[in-house]
Amino acid sequence: MTSASQPVTEPLSLAALDTERHVASAGWDQPPRLFALVSTADLVSREPQLAAGLTVSDQVDGALTAIEQEDLPDNESIESLLGQIAWPDTVLGCAIVVERLVVPPEAERDLPRDREAAVAALAEHPDRRDVRLLAAVTRDGRSICLLRQREHDSDDRVATGADIAPGLVAALRSTFTD
Repeated sequence: MTSASQPVTEPLSLAALDTERHVASAGWDQPPRLFALVSTADLVSREPQLAAGLTVSDQVDGALTAIEQEDLPDNESIESLLGQIAWPDTVLGCAIVVERLVVPPEAERDLPRDREAAVAALAEHPDRRDVRLLAAVTRDGRSICLLRQREHDSDDRVATGADIAPGLVAALRSTFTD
């Protein structure tokens, strides 16, 4: 978990935390959101008016700025969507934010075979947890994942780690392969 006593200074981690806070400010029950991560210095050199809005974390060497990719198709799986993306060279990384239901393993044993019925059963499970997951990667292979539980939304506790969502990290990395 991150805390004020552990300052974060690595550019990818800073961009991920800023992006997660931005998404969190809009509340829960959101569709997936995709972000390109670009060099803050390069962005400000092309758009000087943005310099006025920089924060301290935006001025770290190698700082990254997240640019949301809007109008994502809502009828595609995350895997299918990411499989269609190829970023230009100016994009140094990317991040995706998704919300998921997490249940204990035993809750998945007796799920109905029908997808909609299974989702409904999971949503009604008394031990379910709503989580927001952010996965971010860079072109050079670095990654970070952040996980926020809805029940800890008000205290701003966010778990961080590189291996929280390995499949999602791999799918994001595939958007940078030639």
